[in-house]
Amino acid sequence: MLSNKGTYRASFYTLGCRLNQSETALISDSFFRRGYRVVDFGEATDVCVINTCTVTEQADAKCRQLVRQVLKKSPDAMVAVVGCYAQMASDILCGIEGLDLVVGTQDKMRISEMFDVPQKLPETVVIKNRIRHTPFSISSVGNYEHATRANLKVQDGCDFMCSFCVIPFARGRSRSRAFWDIQREAIELVANGHKELVLTGVNVGCYSFEEKGLLDVVKMLEHIDGLDRIRISSIEPTTIPSALVDHMAESEKLCPHFHIPLQSGDDTVLREMKRLYTASEYASFLERLAVRIPNVCLGTDVMVGFPGERETAYENTRRLLSDLPFAYFHVFPFSERAGTPAVKMAGKVLPAERKERSQQLRELSQQKRSQFHVRQLGKTVRVLMEERNAAGLYQGFTDNYARVGAPTQVDLANKIVDVHVRSLHAHDLAMGEVVNGGGSETSAPVHVLSVT
Repeated sequence: MLSNKGTYRASFYTLGCRLNQSETALISDSFFRRGYRVVDFGEATDVCVINTCTVTEQADAKCRQLVRQVLKKSPDAMVAVVGCYAQMASDILCGIEGLDLVVGTQDKMRISEMFDVPQKLPETVVIKNRIRHTPFSISSVGNYEHATRANLKVQDGCDFMCSFCVIPFARGRSRSRAFWDIQREAIELVANGHKELVLTGVNVGCYSFEEKGLLDVVKMLEHIDGLDRIRISSIEPTTIPSALVDHMAESEKLCPHFHIPLQSGDDTVLREMKRLYTASEYASFLERLAVRIPNVCLGTDVMVGFPGERETAYENTRRLLSDLPFAYFHVFPFSERAGTPAVKMAGKVLPAERKERSQQLRELSQQKRSQFHVRQLGKTVRVLMEERNAAGLYQGFTDNYARVGAPTQVDLANKIVDVHVRSLHAHDLAMGEVVNGGGSETSAPVHVLSVT
């Protein structure tokens, strides 16, 4: 430990997914425990840690740009790049003058232990050891000082080897966090005031530790006093057991929300992607979900412009997305990733075509969002309020992931309130009333915003 608590400052920046966000929060806490004062990114700092993503070329480019910006603004700060891009492109990063540390997947969580005093190094040091495939534990607790919900990492890595995806190389094979260690951090996060925990990982449905699966994790968390909500982040369709669906339908704490990647609605493309289902199998599963859990929010990821995606294949995807009961979807144009089989495939789709198809599907997603909000009319929904936005609205989320805002002078931060949705307006807004938990302004109008 440093002798003078707060003598040195540390700042952090996260690129990429919710799992990266959870890891940055854990790394931040490890620095705090070693005596650092955590400051906002962009402020003067002694150490800056950038946790990276390498899913797309755009993510890689943004990382390089960000590193150069930090070095220009804080030339005396010790700058470290960690995570997926550090694992995959250490040679490229070493070409950036002034960068001090490049730390790969295996060692990034212990970066705060790698030096006693933050100081510039004469040349870039690369630490990139072999990624272990054994269960893991984490000594720190996620630092989510300004958030009501917190991410809880339960799993890492992936064994599925989709032909377009570099993540199995960047993060290694699937491995799970010790069951008792998940419980330990969850208890501490709730003690810190978090009422909602989001279970995160690369492939959370593959969680397996000493004969315990993801449903066992959920049931364990449900017994923690003070924890009101448990949410599952993105989960692969072939890893969702019927028991988990049944439990979600009956649970008072497990949020009715599934984000289930589709990637394509065309069987030929799915086969080339090495996905583990057909379009009809995916559709049948989602339709059963919607029947079993009527108020469920269903989201997905879809990729456009995969090699060989002809116009008919794209239309199959667009049609399936239109027909299924999605509330939203995230659209990604195909990005060539070195080392993946997809790079060598024939039938490249022109970038302009990828862009046009992406825009069409994003517009369809917006229509789905509006339809989802129409279905909230007349309902009384429970909202975990988070913060007041620039317009003066207190905003938060329902358990099925609709964003809600209320104009009020009452402090509703980190409170769960009932809201009766009355009407819809332009831009996916709805008016309603706070039924309880709103103090002296329980009849203030409420706006339901778009699902994110």
